[in-house]
Formats: sequence, C-alpha cells, structure tokens
Amino acid sequence: MAEIVPAREDMLDEIEAIERLCFSQPWTRGALRSQLDAESHIFLAALHDGAVAGYAGAQTVLDECYISNIAVAPRFRRQGLAEALLREMERECRGRGMAFMTLEVRAGNAPAIALYEKCGFLRCGVRAAYYFDPREDAVIMTRFFNSQAKKD
Repeated sequence: MAEIVPAREDMLDEIEAIERLCFSQPWTRGALRSQLDAESHIFLAALHDGAVAGYAGAQTVLDECYISNIAVAPRFRRQGLAEALLREMERECRGRGMAFMTLEVRAGNAPAIALYEKCGFLRCGVRAAYYFDPREDAVIMTRFFNSQAKKD
C-alpha cells in the first residue's frame, strides 16, 4: 500500500514526469512548485517503495476546495492510489472546515468518473469544450461535506 504524504520540493522531478505522462497539456514545473507550502493549497504525493507514484493538488478559497490535478503514473494505476489520494484530500479538507471539494474531469474518462462517484462526488454540471488536445467537455463533480451545502 502506498503512503500519502505532503509533497515536497525534492519530489518535483518525479511529479513533473508524471504530469507529462498523464496530461496532453501538462503544468509547468513552476505551476506545480507554486502548490508547495502555500496555506491556500493542498499538495499530496503517493509514495510506492519510496518513489512518487502519484500526486494530487488543490487550492482552497474560504471554505471551498478546488482540486486542480490528480494523477497516477501509468504503471501504478488500478492499485488504489488515486482513491487513497482523494481520501486524504477529503481528510485535509474536512480538517480545514471546507464545505466541499470540486473538480473537472474529461467527459470521456469513465474510469476517473467512476472513481469520483465511488468517493462521493456528484455530477453538478458540464463545461462545454473545456479541454483541448483533444477537444472535450468537462464534467464538474463535487463532493459535499454537509447536507446544507447541497441545498444552497
């Protein structure tokens, strides 16, 4: 089983490599670095035998958490790492008093959508033609932490 830890500067090479493997428009090293040690960010790494196998990043604004990226290196997929990252992200959000966490996912990414639904995310909307390379809609998914948030 992987260990989920706060991401550190010395992990950026591995995180950046995973970012390039997983996304058609990867974040720059500077954008990834900006999530480190910022009070308004949560940046986690999944370690497998000491190596970074995946990561998740989010920005918090007031009581809202926006997951910016979550990725697992292809050779470590289907081992529960993304779910472990999401569960730790939820624990962090609850500890900070967040009302919800939300993200966008490619409409055609059925495995990710199934995982998010398993973790309690609801489909809340669509952003038409949100992604490039290839062009695709984004499904907005949100995990609410209290029943009041759903009613507003």
